[in-house]
Amino acid sequence: MKLTFYGAARAVTGSCHCLEACGKRILIDCGLQQGRDEIDDNKLPFHPGEVDYVFATHAHIDHTGRIPLLYKMGYTGQVYATRLTAQLMNIMLMDSAHIQESDAQWANQKGKRAGRPMVEPLYTTEHAQLALNSMEIYDYNQPFELCPGINVRFVDAGHLLGSSFIEFTITEDGETRKIVFSGDIGNIQQPIIRDPAYLCEADYVITESTYGDREHREGEGEYTEDLAKILDGTFAKGGNVIIPAFAVGRTQELLYFIREIKERGLVTSVPDFPVYVDSPLAKAATTVFAGDLTGYLDQEAIELVEDGIKMLTFDDLRLTETTEESRGLNDDKMPKVIISASGMCDAGRIRHHLKHNLWRPESTVVFVGYQAEGSLGRRLLDGATEVKLFGEEIAVKAQIVNFPGLSSHAGLSGLLNWIQAFSPKPKQVFVVHGDAEVVPQYVERLEKLGFAVHGPELMEEYDLIENRMIREGHTPVKPKVSQEQGATVQFKELQRQGQALLEAIAHNKGGTNKDLRTFASELEALIKKWDR
Repeated sequence: MKLTFYGAARAVTGSCHCLEACGKRILIDCGLQQGRDEIDDNKLPFHPGEVDYVFATHAHIDHTGRIPLLYKMGYTGQVYATRLTAQLMNIMLMDSAHIQESDAQWANQKGKRAGRPMVEPLYTTEHAQLALNSMEIYDYNQPFELCPGINVRFVDAGHLLGSSFIEFTITEDGETRKIVFSGDIGNIQQPIIRDPAYLCEADYVITESTYGDREHREGEGEYTEDLAKILDGTFAKGGNVIIPAFAVGRTQELLYFIREIKERGLVTSVPDFPVYVDSPLAKAATTVFAGDLTGYLDQEAIELVEDGIKMLTFDDLRLTETTEESRGLNDDKMPKVIISASGMCDAGRIRHHLKHNLWRPESTVVFVGYQAEGSLGRRLLDGATEVKLFGEEIAVKAQIVNFPGLSSHAGLSGLLNWIQAFSPKPKQVFVVHGDAEVVPQYVERLEKLGFAVHGPELMEEYDLIENRMIREGHTPVKPKVSQEQGATVQFKELQRQGQALLEAIAHNKGGTNKDLRTFASELEALIKKWDR
């Protein structure tokens, strides 16, 4: 009986762990590496054809984003998840596959002319569809026998619709062990979904530690009145409220709050203010949140449904899809709310909305989730007075507001409350899914509470019968964080062409005034066309 850590070891993305028992190999999550965690998403440290079962704790891409790659590389088995996780994966994996295909297509268009070898996408929509056609669905708290000797149960993690803790009870050679994988542990008092459940018994626990070094502010979770005051004050000045938000989960929670604000008449300056969700992915995800949520809702949401109230819809809610619709929002002078991705402002349509609103003292930017080091969102929260967007320096005059506790991850107290519910204490706690500097801090906290605890490194192997490490892991050497890190293939190519343009400008030094004016005029027209 063995456990191997293939991902999210002293990192917050790329979750992937492997249980070996009863002659079977079981993957728990297989997510994309993102941001500064990224090493090489193209490589898997095992052969997928040797994997027997795959489990998904929840639908987020850092937990599921490489599952289609498993099928591309030879996996033929099932993917086990809850019903709502399967529905959200249908949206998110197809979207991810489209991105992989378009990135490869763009790279090959440019690479062919440059004589570079052809590249293939990480996976295609066909591979994603293979995964989605292989989903095996179970409800919360529905134990089932995976195979002789291995029983499994999904338990509500309270992080995202369908998110789960996964409990394995394994008997091999007369020895029984219970292993719990936390996935992502949810925050309390989130709208729509229930608070995370508590488990009481396990021999081994693999726990996340995203916020293992800090608390959410006390009293956060009651946002309706505070958000209404921001909206009212901003609209009274004629400004817009811009909210960077992740497309799945956070956007829908915001719609829940805004519906309540409108129903209670908390905004008086512009009572019928429009709300735009400017994200095709968020639009698709919202249809899942508006569907059959039986068995997944918290009590307040259940009461709303029983009263015939639609949680996420209201008058003046508009879901944009095309780039033309998105661009038009910045031409409309009426005060409005714009909810757009990405949540950390590093890509997507949100950057266009920031360009058109950051310089306006009457507008407000509201952050509702964690902003990573180096992200545009973090720079704004840290007090940047100007930022560069699309080659233009933009003065930051808008009000910048932070709601850090509106997070789908448990804060430090939530993490500690969850792990301390296990009685007796597990034989061993493994701390994963945390930044390299956070994991040791959370390990130290748990040690002081009397836990046997360890922060594993990548590729580490552990014997679950003898409770000992059998192979040391390692910390991979990661490339220095650069401006390009995390960018799409298309954007990297655009950056290369931008550098070539600068070289062309330099080559024209000393040219005639007529030629230089023509060059400058053509560049001005090009910038106006694409600076959206």
